[in-house]
Amino acid sequence: MVRRDDIVRSFDPSGVGLDNGNLFGLPFDYDTANLIVFGVPWEVTVSYHAGTARGPQRILQASPQLDLYDLDCPDGWQQGIYLAPIPDWIEAQNQPMRSQAARVIAATEQGIAIEAEASLRADLAAVNQAGERVNHWLQQQAEAALALGKQVAVIGGDHSVPLGYIQALATRYPEFGVLQIDAHADLRQAYQGFQFSHASIMHNVLTLPQMTRLVQVGVRDICHDEVALIHDAGGRVMPYYDAVLREKRYGGTPWLGLCQQMVAALPQQVYISFDVDGLDPKLCPHTGTPVPGGLDLEEAFCLCREVVRSGRHIIGFDVSEVGDDEWDGNVGARILYKLSNLMMLSQGGALHRQGADMVLRE
Repeated sequence: MVRRDDIVRSFDPSGVGLDNGNLFGLPFDYDTANLIVFGVPWEVTVSYHAGTARGPQRILQASPQLDLYDLDCPDGWQQGIYLAPIPDWIEAQNQPMRSQAARVIAATEQGIAIEAEASLRADLAAVNQAGERVNHWLQQQAEAALALGKQVAVIGGDHSVPLGYIQALATRYPEFGVLQIDAHADLRQAYQGFQFSHASIMHNVLTLPQMTRLVQVGVRDICHDEVALIHDAGGRVMPYYDAVLREKRYGGTPWLGLCQQMVAALPQQVYISFDVDGLDPKLCPHTGTPVPGGLDLEEAFCLCREVVRSGRHIIGFDVSEVGDDEWDGNVGARILYKLSNLMMLSQGGALHRQGADMVLRE
């Protein structure tokens, strides 16, 4: 039986990136990897730009081009990272379900009541049922991997996709928080009638009593109902609006200090939900719903790094809304690798910590 240690000894991390069908060209499989990544090619309820269903494939294609030395965790690749096969059945259902969702979306945009037309009610029900199947599948897959002592990450697809994984974590952790990097609050209730809309992911997460604090960073596109929900949440939801963060920086507050304030609001166990539209659109031009403004990549990494510095544990993460483009896949792959390594560091599982400790203490 091949062991992870044997693979590590025989692999050259400075060699040419291998096109072997796995993330970053790493030679691990499900059994030998510590981190299992699930790609979910799903974007059924996207109402603006299409293409994020191809995000997992774009990340995979770009990932072998990355050099594996990470300043935060030089030997992070040794943990073993493996992309589970991207489900054909989800990919096959995505376009038909998206066509049905498009009819509902068009009707709502024209002010047509969905309840008034049987065909639209059928379309809506089919989309909601399909979303439930995807969530159930991911929850089962995540629970199976977690039961084996593995770490799990999810790449999308639109931002609705990680719900099943977060539900799985809620069965294992009595209390955890979510750090959400996003241009949107995603707190709409069943947006356009879709129970599992990309615009409703955090509204659905709030139904989990184990999730005690939601910290949102980079929000710059929000509706009145979402602001009201935040106000009524009694501090359970803490938004850090992009405009407010920028004004504080214009006034001389260092970004690192702001990161420390944001992280201080989180409990000990932290899930990171990274919607790439939280970044400046120059980094994710083909994401589903781009918004001017946003974080630079290193600003986002600084925030996530501060979670580790604070002694908190990253219990899981997702990278969502990566667009169908080579550049978007390149950026998405770098986010995935950084979060993979930071999660390992936060769990105290680094194999060779000297270089990482040096960076994290500075």
